[in-house]
Amino acid sequence: MLGQTESIPGGSAKYPAEWASHIATILGFPSECSLPSNLYEAACSEIIELAGAISHFEAVRLYTRPTDVPRAQSMLSSTGCGSHAIDIIPFATNHLWVRDTGPVYVHGIKCSREKYRAAISFGFNEWGGNGGGGADGWPELTAEHIQENQSFAKRVIQSEHDIGLTEINAEICLEGGALVSDGDGTLIVSESSIISKGRNPGMTKKEIENQLTRLLGVEKIIWFPGFHNLDVTDVHADAEIQFVRPGVLVVSKPHESARKEWHDVYSQVTKVLETETDARGRRFEFHVIDEPDPQLILPSDNGEQEDDPATNYVNFYYVNGGLILPMFGDESADKAALRTMQHLHPDRVVRQVYVNALPLTGGVIHCATQPVL
Repeated sequence: MLGQTESIPGGSAKYPAEWASHIATILGFPSECSLPSNLYEAACSEIIELAGAISHFEAVRLYTRPTDVPRAQSMLSSTGCGSHAIDIIPFATNHLWVRDTGPVYVHGIKCSREKYRAAISFGFNEWGGNGGGGADGWPELTAEHIQENQSFAKRVIQSEHDIGLTEINAEICLEGGALVSDGDGTLIVSESSIISKGRNPGMTKKEIENQLTRLLGVEKIIWFPGFHNLDVTDVHADAEIQFVRPGVLVVSKPHESARKEWHDVYSQVTKVLETETDARGRRFEFHVIDEPDPQLILPSDNGEQEDDPATNYVNFYYVNGGLILPMFGDESADKAALRTMQHLHPDRVVRQVYVNALPLTGGVIHCATQPVL
């Protein structure tokens, strides 16, 4: 029964590739308590624009705090939507970063050879305690807000009672943005975002690997070091790399003006990809995509923003038949990223969506989306 299964049913589970067919996309309409006031309206607008773009390819489930439903409906009515439904779902939610707060969907086959769908709740805890707000213009989250965020994935799973979804409660804590998978047995993650006192105190790398292997059905886990406290996520892998097919990835190269630590992360990632093989023994082919000039990500009126805006094109999102790619306003870099992604995806429609408030608040498109598989 839904909500009563805390481990994977007998058989095997598999974390599908990003490009697997979607039932829908989950988005989160931000609550006012989750973002600096000077960026709130713009972030809402960008989520609505993103919903409209995705709806040209597949259905959208926009989880929205009940008091914010009229605002979301009004904004949605003024934007261009596609042929697929955008359902506004009243829900106690705050963060727009549903890649991290939402459930992670897996498919599997039971011992009886019966197929099943499941979704994992990884026990979101504000990025290991890094994201409670209360400084530099960020609102302070109340205990109630934090509990809503922590239980968001579990409540989303339980609300899908008509689809036959099995709930899995993980024994480790992490965020969906920490996971980069090829759907063919290989998982790439950063040590800093998972081997963390704030998330998994006392757990060894081997213990964490055993859990990831069991939950996601991966056969090989490739780690790069990352850095604790470099950003709120402790360096999520989805901000650095993304598979475009098994054995082939895109890698984000920081702008020359970026902090040294981000260049160090880039070096960590490329070194790993140059020396490792995937779960099938393939050497990696990777394509470097230069990040835009972060100075073109306009600061807010009062100057409060992320020290390092999230300006990576690899934080894109696959949709059915297409791909949603961020556009930042650096014309040269935006066009170069588009050309690369079109070259790598000749069978998909690549659509760019402009983002500004999202990067200033710490993420891009992949961070704000979660596929229902």
